[in-house]
Amino acid sequence: MPELPEVESLAVFLRERAVGRAFVRADITAISALKTYDPPVSALVGLLIDDVQRHGKFLDFSAQGVHLIIHLARAGWLRWRDEQSTTLVRPGKGPIALRTAFDDGSGFDLTEAGTQKKLAVYVVRDPAEVPGIARLGPEPFSLSIEDFSAILKKAGRVQMKGVLRNQSVIAGIGNAYSDEILHVAKMSPFKPASNLTDDELTTLYGAMRETLQDAVDRSAGLAVQDLKSEKKSGLRVHGRTGQKCPVCGDIVREVSFADSSLQYCATCQTGGKPLADRRLSKFLK
Repeated sequence: MPELPEVESLAVFLRERAVGRAFVRADITAISALKTYDPPVSALVGLLIDDVQRHGKFLDFSAQGVHLIIHLARAGWLRWRDEQSTTLVRPGKGPIALRTAFDDGSGFDLTEAGTQKKLAVYVVRDPAEVPGIARLGPEPFSLSIEDFSAILKKAGRVQMKGVLRNQSVIAGIGNAYSDEILHVAKMSPFKPASNLTDDELTTLYGAMRETLQDAVDRSAGLAVQDLKSEKKSGLRVHGRTGQKCPVCGDIVREVSFADSSLQYCATCQTGGKPLADRRLSKFLK
């Protein structure tokens, strides 16, 4: 799933190419992706794009008072074309969920792989009309260490992994970067959020900012098609189960859940003690 660094890079990429262009096409080809009906998607046609912004993991095309907002979810992606195809895409056929074209001939397709269709498209007059945006927490880079401390204290006994990836608590961090932040901080993903010493708080706050800034810097200026591979190549533990930890050489381990998993290094993060896999222990709280 694209997270803050990738979506920020997408926003910059699209801002450079789409602002000042007018929509000439906006065709929904996967009805399940469209989450709103007023204004209709057709209302975008003829409107000039004023800006492209990011809200957490949402992309926002602002066009003369109308907003096209996109959430790529787990398997969605945006494919930019300097010369957009003029072919009409048949609804329900293939991976394309939305095809747009601009007045200079460029445009993009939204695609979604797999069978779990979670990609979301909204056409609204105010971004706050999108429920996921309305409930977003603050952006990581906007938080002072005092703000961060207050968030963790309020979370109480909730595990750190869950706090970091909860969009209503902190916007933009997902499954991958929460793993990466906790590895850099040398902290267990199951550590209670309110149970941090002052030193641990300082370390975690620094790890969050450092990890995200490094990913933003690495993504800057990349073409859209290169963002996924750049993200994957920069990850230390996430998605690397069974490989060696780049810090200590121990094996990266995994804990699986119903629809996701986390990766961590026991030597770096849990004092050498492997965490119980929830597939195997129904008693782990």
